[in-house]
Amino acid sequence: MYYFENRGINKKIILMSIRYLIIMLFLTVAFFTANAQTPELNDLRQAPSKNSLPVRTPDLSIRDVEVQNPNLDLKVNYWRNWTTFGVNANQASFSDNWQNGGVNSIALGATFNTKFDFTRENKNFTSELDLKYGKVKNKEQLARKANDRILWDNKYSIKFSKKWSFFASLTFESQFDAGWEYRRNPETQQEETGRKISNFMAPGYLTESIGLEVQPFTGFSIRFGTGTARQTFVLDDRVLLPIVEGDPLPDQRFGVPYPETFRNEVAFQIVSNLDRNLSQNINIKARYAFFANYGEWDNASHRLDATLTARVSRVISVTMNGIALYDPLQLQDTEGTKLQTAQSLAIGLLYKFPR
Repeated sequence: MYYFENRGINKKIILMSIRYLIIMLFLTVAFFTANAQTPELNDLRQAPSKNSLPVRTPDLSIRDVEVQNPNLDLKVNYWRNWTTFGVNANQASFSDNWQNGGVNSIALGATFNTKFDFTRENKNFTSELDLKYGKVKNKEQLARKANDRILWDNKYSIKFSKKWSFFASLTFESQFDAGWEYRRNPETQQEETGRKISNFMAPGYLTESIGLEVQPFTGFSIRFGTGTARQTFVLDDRVLLPIVEGDPLPDQRFGVPYPETFRNEVAFQIVSNLDRNLSQNINIKARYAFFANYGEWDNASHRLDATLTARVSRVISVTMNGIALYDPLQLQDTEGTKLQTAQSLAIGLLYKFPR
């Protein structure tokens, strides 16, 4: 009897303990739940992204796209063009009582250059027109030319390797205005013109050439014209004639026997062109031409034209031009060196497009 009563008491104790455990568990869960629902400020803080400029990964999947108008009629323009136009002026003036020396002067000049280029596959055609003209006027002197040049160069080439190509070219060279010798009148002591020494198409050169061309790097090329023909024109009868009646007449004028006005030559020619940017605002452009008649190697001519341009601003630039010419046929009757040189330095407006 006692055993069963004791057993009943133990059962009640176990049931009460389980009841208390359930209540404690419920209270514990309620406590943590209540605490979890109470937000903390620290929990609301978010760490900044380590990458301030997130890059979205593009979708590289390949899928079909339906083109609404498949006939777009797109065309490729193989032509390119560069044009440069410049005007410059120089001026100096001094008072009559200026003691440090000097002479009043004014100089004006203009340049124009345009180049067209057509390149498609291994074929190339270029046409470049280069025009220069300028005059200078000093006190007590007549105005005279400071620059005068017409050059029109056309070339068609076909590449047969990475740097070499066959070419055919046609080049025209002359000048705009007449050039004179100047002298002092012994009676009036004023300057006056003497003999005319050049004019438009006096001389004028038309050169046809075929051969090989190499381009070692961009902006530099060398042509070897193994088959070259040149026609020299002297179409002004007064050029290089004496101004005093009875003086001897010239034997030739620019290689053309007097009184003829035309001469044809077969020769070997080398033409080298350089056009490079030395820096962002400095450019050098040069052209060297060597011409030698196959029958008169002793009269071979050399000409180097170089222009250095430094941009001060978008439209203002400083330009230095230099010319070196060695042509025995032009100074056949002159003693001493036959090397002719010319140099000019100017600041002015220079506009180039496309920029």
